[in-house]
Amino acid sequence: MSLEQEEETQHGLLLGSSDAVPAFIEPNVRFWITVRQSFIQRLLQWTELLDPTNVFISVESIENSRQLLCTNQDASNPASGDERIQEAWKQSLATVHPDSSNLIPKFFRPAAFLPFMAPTVFLSMMPPKGIKSVILPQVCLYTYMTAFNSINGNRSYVVPHFIQMKYGLTNPWIKRLLPVVFLVQANGMNVYMSRNIESIKGIAVMDKEGNVLGHSPIAGIKAVRETAASRTVLFGTSALIPEVFTYFFKRTQFFLKNPGSLWILKLSCTVLTMGLMAPVSFSIFPQIGRIQCCSHEEKFQPSTEETEIFYHRGV
Repeated sequence: MSLEQEEETQHGLLLGSSDAVPAFIEPNVRFWITVRQSFIQRLLQWTELLDPTNVFISVESIENSRQLLCTNQDASNPASGDERIQEAWKQSLATVHPDSSNLIPKFFRPAAFLPFMAPTVFLSMMPPKGIKSVILPQVCLYTYMTAFNSINGNRSYVVPHFIQMKYGLTNPWIKRLLPVVFLVQANGMNVYMSRNIESIKGIAVMDKEGNVLGHSPIAGIKAVRETAASRTVLFGTSALIPEVFTYFFKRTQFFLKNPGSLWILKLSCTVLTMGLMAPVSFSIFPQIGRIQCCSHEEKFQPSTEETEIFYHRGV
């Protein structure tokens, strides 16, 4: 049974029966609402979900995992000690979009983020040798980021290099920090631009049972803002630390004897920093956010007796 058929079957049972059948709730949403994780717990969770091998999980394996989560009574408790259930949760969370229940395309799953982005960020931070070397890495970087943000959500950074070439900046720290600043700003803006519709039209908000209460622009703004902040932390740190290491490394005797080692160090440092920062940035905010009902739009207050409502933040 496919993921789409699974959801249709659940909804069909709900609509076609006169008996009171509980509404179908997306398993991933149920997980994030039920499990109230601390930052450290979210960090450990995302370390598992960002495992690059999750890119290659087969559709058949995902369908089996989803079937287990929807039919096994023990799976209703995400803290279950059953290894099969834990593996099923991992596969589901790593490959299925919580908001739509659709499979996330392989190359845009969270697990594909680091393998694609680390080399691209490294190339983007290289000193310019010509127009092509400036533009091509930026096109790849922001094309992928726009698609990733759009698929996982509910300007080119060539400017600093042109500024350097035109004005001939000589201060080494300004030359190093200027690309970092533009990279951070561009990635934050990329999130806002690719997911701007969420803050205008609103995103679905639900009660703790997963029942959708309506669409909220306030939740949309909060989701986009949190994602932009996490992206800023990721790319700012991943760009800054290699530059700092490079600055001091170039003053060592080892570099003077082996100048070619600089690029190996910088690439290794970029990949390592992004590898460490990716789960950290994804863990800063919960995947399912909460808003106090009393502070939200009045139209939702008569719909639920809960003190808080929930929304899907996106990655």
